[in-house]
Amino acid sequence: MEYVIVLAVVVFILVFKDRPVMVLVFEEGKLTKQKGQIPNGFLVGCKDIAHKQPFSGKIKVYKNRFATKLVFSKSVPAKVKQRVHNVFPYSGGSKKRGRRA
Repeated sequence: MEYVIVLAVVVFILVFKDRPVMVLVFEEGKLTKQKGQIPNGFLVGCKDIAHKQPFSGKIKVYKNRFATKLVFSKSVPAKVKQRVHNVFPYSGGSKKRGRRA
């Protein structure tokens, strides 16, 4: 019976643990912490955006089989979010590329 409880706890931790592929933490326009393999162009673009419009917050990148998703903390302004989306290298279009009606 104890094994079932331990197994349930382990499965719960594995399923609901926050596991982003990349994390960038900014404080007052300076990059203070980075985690994961961040493409150089994306890193330089984010630093440039933070230098021009200083902000504080986290940017997390999640990846599953089909898509890559950016998640921002609430303290990141909407204009900064859009600019970061624009420099993000994995925001490809739909899978219908090359097909026309």
